[in-house]
Amino acid sequence: MLRRPKPTDSESDLLREQERFLASGGQSAVNVVRRPDKRRGEKTGDDSEEPQENQRDVVTIAGLPDEIPSLTPAPPKKSRFKKERVRFENEDPEELLDRHDTHISAVLSRIVERDTSAIPVSFPAFTSTAFPKVLHRSTAEKQVGVPAVPGGKKSIFAHQIAARNPKLGRGDSKNDPKVSSPQAFGSSFVDGSTLVSGQGLGPDSAVETLRIHQENQARLQGMPQSEILEEQQKLLAQLVQQQTPGKLSLALVATYSSCSEKMELPVKPQKEWLRMDKLEPEKLEWTRDLPAPRQRSTKKSMQARFDFSGAVIHPTEDLPTHLGLHHHGEEPELAGYSLQELFLLSRSQLTQQRSLALNTLAHILSKAHVGEYSSSLKGNVLTSLLDAGLLFLLRFALDDSVEGVMSAAVHALRALLVSPDDEECLDNMFPWLLGMAAFPLLPSAQDEEDEDDEGLDESMKETAKEKEGRKSDHDVARLDVVKGLLKMQLLQRLRYILEVVRPAPHVVVDVLEILIRIARHSTSAATQILDCPRLMETVMSEFVPCSWTPPTSPAPLSLYGLPVSTAVKLLRVLASAGRHVCARILNSLGGRERLSRLLAAEPSELLLETGEAVRCSTEALRLWAVAASYGQACDLYTDLYSVLVKALQAAHKPSAPSGPLLVLELHRVKALLVLLTQVTHTAGCHQELQSGLLKSYSVICNPVLSAPALEVIPSLPGLGCFRLKTNPSLVGPGSPLPLYTALFYLLDILTTIHRGLTKKFSSVVLSGSVLAYLQSCVGAMPSVSQASAWLLRHEHLLLYLLLRLAHRLVPVDSNVAKHASLFHQVALALLSWLLPGSEYLAHQLLSTIIFNHELLPEGGSGGPEAAMLAELKLQEKSTPPSGLGPLLRDSLAHLPSIRGCYLTLLAHLEPAVLSSRDRHLGRNPWLSSQFLPELSGPSLPSDWPFLPLISLYDRTGVSEGGGLQAHSLPSGSLQSVTHCLQWLLLLESWREEALKPVPPVAKLARLACVFLCSSDLFLERPVQELTWALFRGLIRPVSLQALNLGTPPPGLASFHDLYSALLAQYEAVSFGDTLFGCFVLLPLQRRYSAAMRLAVFGEHVGILRSLGVSLEQLAIPLENFTSPTEDSLPLLRLYFRALVTGALRRSWCPVLYVVAVAHLSAFMFSQDEASQVCDKNVNLTMIFFFLFILAGFCNVKMIQNMPQNPPRSTSKNANRSF
Repeated sequence: MLRRPKPTDSESDLLREQERFLASGGQSAVNVVRRPDKRRGEKTGDDSEEPQENQRDVVTIAGLPDEIPSLTPAPPKKSRFKKERVRFENEDPEELLDRHDTHISAVLSRIVERDTSAIPVSFPAFTSTAFPKVLHRSTAEKQVGVPAVPGGKKSIFAHQIAARNPKLGRGDSKNDPKVSSPQAFGSSFVDGSTLVSGQGLGPDSAVETLRIHQENQARLQGMPQSEILEEQQKLLAQLVQQQTPGKLSLALVATYSSCSEKMELPVKPQKEWLRMDKLEPEKLEWTRDLPAPRQRSTKKSMQARFDFSGAVIHPTEDLPTHLGLHHHGEEPELAGYSLQELFLLSRSQLTQQRSLALNTLAHILSKAHVGEYSSSLKGNVLTSLLDAGLLFLLRFALDDSVEGVMSAAVHALRALLVSPDDEECLDNMFPWLLGMAAFPLLPSAQDEEDEDDEGLDESMKETAKEKEGRKSDHDVARLDVVKGLLKMQLLQRLRYILEVVRPAPHVVVDVLEILIRIARHSTSAATQILDCPRLMETVMSEFVPCSWTPPTSPAPLSLYGLPVSTAVKLLRVLASAGRHVCARILNSLGGRERLSRLLAAEPSELLLETGEAVRCSTEALRLWAVAASYGQACDLYTDLYSVLVKALQAAHKPSAPSGPLLVLELHRVKALLVLLTQVTHTAGCHQELQSGLLKSYSVICNPVLSAPALEVIPSLPGLGCFRLKTNPSLVGPGSPLPLYTALFYLLDILTTIHRGLTKKFSSVVLSGSVLAYLQSCVGAMPSVSQASAWLLRHEHLLLYLLLRLAHRLVPVDSNVAKHASLFHQVALALLSWLLPGSEYLAHQLLSTIIFNHELLPEGGSGGPEAAMLAELKLQEKSTPPSGLGPLLRDSLAHLPSIRGCYLTLLAHLEPAVLSSRDRHLGRNPWLSSQFLPELSGPSLPSDWPFLPLISLYDRTGVSEGGGLQAHSLPSGSLQSVTHCLQWLLLLESWREEALKPVPPVAKLARLACVFLCSSDLFLERPVQELTWALFRGLIRPVSLQALNLGTPPPGLASFHDLYSALLAQYEAVSFGDTLFGCFVLLPLQRRYSAAMRLAVFGEHVGILRSLGVSLEQLAIPLENFTSPTEDSLPLLRLYFRALVTGALRRSWCPVLYVVAVAHLSAFMFSQDEASQVCDKNVNLTMIFFFLFILAGFCNVKMIQNMPQNPPRSTSKNANRSF
């Protein structure tokens, strides 16, 4: 037998093996055949008489012709296929057809009919049955009567053939050469080799065969018996698996069956069972009983599992298997499905599994929205699902051809986008004062830096729409779910479902609710819904028809052709997006005719289910009210006047006595009142306005808003109305708050018309509940979010109306005037709370209440004198240029000018104020949309009193570097700064709570603008006096303790950057000013970072020459600079260098001179480890010079080799020396 070549064989070994192979005459494994080249006309090997030589190594060079070829170019060569397509003019068409259409001639030529004359004709035999008898497998063996061969596999047909011809099935096995006796097989297996011949082993094949047999025998003898049996079992198992009839004797199984344990089936197989004679243990594992869940000792978090209703299943909960919660691959003993397994099932090929997974995901999303998993699961379920690609999964499922899967996908998408509690609260809020206006549900804006636009001109930069177009669907959906769905063409898919699929009623309602949520996103989203081809046309024709056939049952099988209240609500939400959208709905889509059809008849006459009829009528009234708020569709008022009057007369007697229908009737009455209000606004009759607004509005209390937040994601904002279910009286029909809003609105209108009636309402303002409520508002700091803004807006309106009434009562009622200070504090707090869309309220507060001297009773009751006495009590060694009392009196006298300053500064908000005024005053023809501006925070910043300083710094300090003189500043800048400082002094003295939202570090940063916006503005006398007063208030012990310079001020990256600018400005233009010097010294206190002290003694050491603030002028305790002891070795080196070089002298900079001496003396004479590790010579040198410094004799440079550029970083490593 030839052996395989080895890597160690040499060339001679390979040649020797080749000679042996050629001598044996064996057939090679590969035959090399040279295929002829058909293009050269070569014949195949079969046609040639003699085999050609192998031309692989023969190179033939064609000889040169004897004559020189002509210069005439030869005709171009044509391919074989092109030659076949050549045609001649005189060629016969029939010949051409016969030559090309060969299959016709082959079939139609030489046709000979078969001779059937000698064949006998016989009729089929008659039978008693019309069809052959059906044979069953269970009775086949009994009918055949032939015993089955063990291990044999025969079909029913084979058994029938064996029964008809028994001789074929009873052959003698002894004569069969393929079957040998067990004794012969066994003996041959033991005594001799199983190789029949040595073919392929070369000339000495017999010797090689014997050698291999002997080698196998020797190996078997050297193996233990157990190993031999194990190998036999393995071999037997392989042979049984590969067994085919005629290849392995059946006696082999019988002979060696005793060598292995026979595995038996748990049940006895029957004859009619298919494929049950073979044991498959891995498949039988599924039939074993599952182990009971056990409590795991590990503290690692486990994967959450859910049942089909979306509830979380505890890992130790033992549930029965018939619930279908154990059919998963991983951890089969645990019931429930994980999110990963649900995603896998949703892509299954089985329709039922896809539907089951999508429905389960819908239940999970619904429960996650209401916060049911917040206490049992870690992390945000909604965020996890979106990060895992839920949107793309639902998008693919919407395209499924199976209606059940598509319906489940729509239901899951509705569970993701729609919050029923939010919609219910928005519907309840609709009849409130300004309740139809709502904030768009946009995610909070996130500024993204685009490196491609850096350094480009504004005209060259890409717009936001162009940048969004370049983003992928995933990137857009990550920031905004609704915008991502619109980019995925969700609207076209929903249109296809409504128009072509025509699904069940619940799917139709889900699709309409999804469209409502998309319309609430923004005006752009609502416009895309209208622009989607045939979407709104399908909704109008199928679900808001002008005529319909009454349904035969309360729950119709199809909603097509019937009015649907959800569809009418969709029209109302779309109309809220803008007056142009509303006009398209009324005119282009036929909304005006639908309104007339739904409102011309009573709900009981609409031929619909009672509840659905009332809801359709209610939504139609709301849609008309939204249209009337733009001044549209008011001509229908004349046509339907009798219907409206009849409904208004019957409003106090609802037809439903109690139950859910009564709630629906009340909603319809409220919608009717809102409609009449908007029509009256459009008509301009304000005297009749109040009749429809008495019982329609409410407000929210702050404790509910401070409840724990639910699971929310930034890309899909919601209102979080589920929390209000814990206290439904706040927004429900029984809430007492709507009466207060309506009452104060009515009183405001009455007192505006007749001022003489104002005093009659003083008891309302002086009630204990109202005063307690106002007192609680003074220190409140509500947070603004989508979940709170929609209700806080109505609370702000209530506070504004209440303050308007109180402002009118203060001059005419002395009892109300006692609480003037409280009213002013609430007004200041409300001004910083007002949200976008309430700019008109802010303008009214600034114009009438904020700067009203009647609401500052401290000015007329000894407030300035009390401030002067407080200054004397402080017993300060240094007195400011002017006392605090005269400054306060002067500020009170300039309140009108201060008001004009702030109103002028906020003039850029005039367009927003006018738009807000039109909405609040009911000027419907000028309204452009019922969507409020995007919610980006309060209308005014919390530090609005500092706006004149910040504005001047932005205009001059940044561009001019603070180098302009006071007379070079824009006109009115000095007066603007003076008025700003006067107003800040009034607030700091008597309204400290108003500036509480502004942290002390932000106050210090804003006051620093006085020095940074001009080179000499801080030297002006009024500015100097007012800044001194504010600075003294800032360094009071309580305020100084709260001053944290480590926190970056709002609007700045760090305070260190601002301090570096202050140092540079002080070196340039300070003229040694004491006030400026105190501002520079304030951050050098020991409790603050050493980086600012390193900046003074390192980069700006020249400042020490002019920082002449004396110890008496220092308003900050000196202990704040000297205690505790300095531990920064680089800073101590700078102290020492400044002293010995003369850069720091007592006459130039007394404060820092004392600070440096104190810290150096404490360092050199201390016994701690840091001072002990220093070099003795250096330490003695320092002590020597330090003694001279203390004596006042060292005024020249005495050390020349001191480091010039010491490191700035603070180090506490005790092993570093000077």
